[in-house]
Amino acid sequence: MNPREAGFLLLTCHFGDPDRRVLTAAQLRTLALRVRDMDRGEPNRELQQRDFVELGYDRETTGRICGLLSESARLEAYCTRASRMDCTPITRVSEGYPLLLRQRLGLDSPGCLWVKGDASILNTQAIALVGSRELREENRRFAEAVGCHAAEQGLTLVSGNARGADRTAQEACLAAGGRVISIVADELSRQPVRRNVLFVSEEDFDAPFSAQRALSRNRCIHALGQIVFVTQAEAGRGGTWDGTVKNLRFGWSSVVCFRDGSEAAALLEQMGAYGIGTEELADFHIPSTQMTFF
Repeated sequence: MNPREAGFLLLTCHFGDPDRRVLTAAQLRTLALRVRDMDRGEPNRELQQRDFVELGYDRETTGRICGLLSESARLEAYCTRASRMDCTPITRVSEGYPLLLRQRLGLDSPGCLWVKGDASILNTQAIALVGSRELREENRRFAEAVGCHAAEQGLTLVSGNARGADRTAQEACLAAGGRVISIVADELSRQPVRRNVLFVSEEDFDAPFSAQRALSRNRCIHALGQIVFVTQAEAGRGGTWDGTVKNLRFGWSSVVCFRDGSEAAALLEQMGAYGIGTEELADFHIPSTQMTFF
């Protein structure tokens, strides 16, 4: 692990301590912007207290950042424990960090991803699927069809491992011989090692479930897929709706919505989503990096 990678981990990991005051995504973005514009003479040297003062931080914030960066021994112990549980960190400056996250989310991409499984799956061509936990039967069949077609097309399926649409599509994809990236909102370390599955956590490998984590990971699910299939949503509420509306607003990826006659599907089409039925799934392919519908 090089010093830059260690720095990202020291600034963003709780090390199992919820009281450790790590930088928020917004604070990390601000720091990255200031460092990028700073003339350090030696780009690879470690930042010191005087550098943060030069960057415009007050004494309290400078002390906080330097305090976080000083806990190298704690980082080493945490990474050793992670290794025993088959969990590996990939920071935003690490080789292997998903290019699509950098391109589409920029400095709002996670400072660090923790992974469990075959990390090479992270940079394979993928489609994503989101949807409700309580599925109607026709929507469940659509989720299964998306998972199967991803496998048949040689595409990785990205989803969130939640009950309902996520797991339905994931299991269908795996049963058909495909690959899955499952971005979890609970403890990564508790996930079983499975063939053709890469589990990913945006925060610490031992971080427990929280509603905020479940909402935050949606941007990663949407950004990692060439196309995001929306199986079922509830208009105006819930993580599926929130993540999809943000995707349509910021243009992270193309959005395809199952045309199930619901208010949510109709509204998403009005916002720019492409409506589709289950029978039309057989007619999609990705010739290079772009999904095409006929």
